[in-house]
Amino acid sequence: MLIWILSTRLRTINSNTNMAQQRRKNVSSEIKVAELFAGVGGFRLGLDGYVDPGHPEWEMPSAGPFKTIWANQWEPGTDRRQFAARCYQSHFGEDSVVNEDIHVVLDKFEAGEIDIPDVDMVVGGFPCQDYSVAKTLSQASGIEGKKGVLWWDIYRFLQLKKPTYGLFENVDRLLKSPASQRGRDFAIILSCLASLGYAVEWRVINSAEYGFPQRRKRVYIYAEKTNDAWNLEKRIADGVMATAFPIAPIEKLSGFDIFEDPADNSEKFGIGKKASQFMNAGVMQGFHVVTAQTVAAYDGVMSNLGDVLIPDGEVPAEFFVPAEQVEAWETLKGAKSIERVSKSGHRYHYSEGKMAFPDSTDKPSRTILTGEGGVTPSRFKHVIKTSDGRLRRLVPDELDQLQCFPKGWTNTGMTDGQRAFCMGNALVTGIPHRIGKAMAERRKL
Repeated sequence: MLIWILSTRLRTINSNTNMAQQRRKNVSSEIKVAELFAGVGGFRLGLDGYVDPGHPEWEMPSAGPFKTIWANQWEPGTDRRQFAARCYQSHFGEDSVVNEDIHVVLDKFEAGEIDIPDVDMVVGGFPCQDYSVAKTLSQASGIEGKKGVLWWDIYRFLQLKKPTYGLFENVDRLLKSPASQRGRDFAIILSCLASLGYAVEWRVINSAEYGFPQRRKRVYIYAEKTNDAWNLEKRIADGVMATAFPIAPIEKLSGFDIFEDPADNSEKFGIGKKASQFMNAGVMQGFHVVTAQTVAAYDGVMSNLGDVLIPDGEVPAEFFVPAEQVEAWETLKGAKSIERVSKSGHRYHYSEGKMAFPDSTDKPSRTILTGEGGVTPSRFKHVIKTSDGRLRRLVPDELDQLQCFPKGWTNTGMTDGQRAFCMGNALVTGIPHRIGKAMAERRKL
């Protein structure tokens, strides 16, 4: 009897030891990442961090055991349009990014002409397009959307490489587009992910509400391939997104099912709805959705536009607004109601509200756009007043920092306009950083 007890205890100890070793292995194991539509490396900086002995001032902490091992960046057009990929290469190495159309790259991979390494996670910011489906899952060839719609390349990558995690970024209007079928496009995306075995969390995050110096509102989609059943009502309040970006107590939840076939969502979802069923936060597993309207609950340090400004004496002369242009800037920034005629001959009034001019430096900035570069007056470019009363545009180093990139990150031989284009297309690197930290914390549980 004593031998049996000792043997049982030994098996229990060995089992506990093995479990502890496996847990440590899981926690410490690298999360290998593929970065799609990589731009100048925003996801990579947020997750991997950055260390360069030549630029100690650029050092950024990692979010956890993340290592980007493959990336793709392609700007449609000529070689002159590949300035983002060249910036990526200058910081991460010549072979760090595949500078070719992702659709062509995946064709080559499937043909056995090139290799793409296995990864644990795929990340990327993709444009808000028309995601309508041309073929259904029931067909042998799978589903296809309209040519050139980049979501289908993400879906194809997930099918081919089967990563455990996904993290994607898009404009917040994705949750309610198109106007004729509110929420249809997001329902298509969710059904694609569910069909591959992914459970999903999403949140619309305004970066300024969590201490960053820019009011940039984007939806982040976290996907996890899992066999565990999620408690969706609980997960929306304490999942990866809520851990990364705390929220006030949720007052009301809404639940519904999406169609299992993406084509059914394409044809039927949102028909007759005046508003999207998807609110600014939610979770989905097995085609069932729970969603809620959430409010940020952040009490940390806040940052403003003024925190990233360089001294006036370092600003090149061409960034100051000439006196003869001030009136043009004021007109563009002002309120207006203009009578226009549509192509069909219908007359209508186009209205715009007044914008702050100059921009306040003691608040987070407005969202920076791709057209921030260049000297031409614009309604949407930022203009600030200097300490001596002059007006000036933001310089590229300031745009870098508004996206939480290191100061001078895009200073790799690009023009002012090209640097602004890259930052207008980029993301606030602190957002994936905080999401990555929340992922790493959950892996320790």
